[in-house]
Amino acid sequence: MPDTVLFDLFGVIAREQSPAGQELLVATAAVPGLEFWEAYWALRVSYDRGEVTGDEYWRQVASTLGTTFDNQRIARLIAADVASWSAVDDEMVALVEQTAAAGRQLALVSNIPEELAVHYEQHHRWLAHFDLVAFSCRIGHAKPEPEAYLWCCRALGLAPDRILFVDDRPENIHAAAALGMHTHLFAGSAPARQAVAGLDTVPQR
Repeated sequence: MPDTVLFDLFGVIAREQSPAGQELLVATAAVPGLEFWEAYWALRVSYDRGEVTGDEYWRQVASTLGTTFDNQRIARLIAADVASWSAVDDEMVALVEQTAAAGRQLALVSNIPEELAVHYEQHHRWLAHFDLVAFSCRIGHAKPEPEAYLWCCRALGLAPDRILFVDDRPENIHAAAALGMHTHLFAGSAPARQAVAGLDTVPQR
């Protein structure tokens, strides 16, 4: 049975990208929305893995869109992008704090670029409750790549079956389960609280 909880960030503890933030990004880029999002997501994995900087990412997006972004526009796009992902679920933050206070080991794994990782480190003190924080931009692997989960196992010194992984995306859950992790597909704070509470019968480390 698992005794460590490995949380996803976006869509679980943090909110998904806000509609207002999405609108601001498209307006800042000054390109058609459909084309913008196709380029944004097509190039995102390399940015999340830390293979390119924010400046490089947005220049690649511009090139894919057949345009250019100057330094000022790129700075605005980075700021708007960070802001669009910055809201958190207070109930889930409370669950993290309560679980940590109960002595349970916690870890976090997230597909996140460096600029956004820095923002969370600077503005969200609850990150200190995690014994391990695995940001894709720093470990060089992004979910659902198996190596992202194996990196966490090695860093924690645990076999996969000692970990309960909580994520909102089925593809990430399936990848973790294939490695032997226990999993919970996130569908709200109440079911997640029940899943974590189910570990209370398991001896803590």
